[in-house]
Amino acid sequence: MSQNNSEAMQRHWEKTRSLTIVILVLWFIFAVGVHWFASSLNGITFLGFPVGYYMAVQGSLAIFVVLIFFQNWRQDKIDDEFGLSDN
Repeated sequence: MSQNNSEAMQRHWEKTRSLTIVILVLWFIFAVGVHWFASSLNGITFLGFPVGYYMAVQGSLAIFVVLIFFQNWRQDKIDDEFGLSDN
């Protein structure tokens, strides 16, 4: 493998790893953090429901779906940048 190709693959992996870490941190915040502080959040209401309850039931799941689509979109951009896309 050439030196330039090796460096490009290393940069690709660094960007992919950074994206994965960010997504996992956000996933943790919404999977554990929101539920951990649900009782504190219940003092605020949203659409007539306590925010802690709403985030546990609907908000976390919606955020997970958004995170999946964002991660896939961003990874496609990273792959395109390094010429590794499927297109």
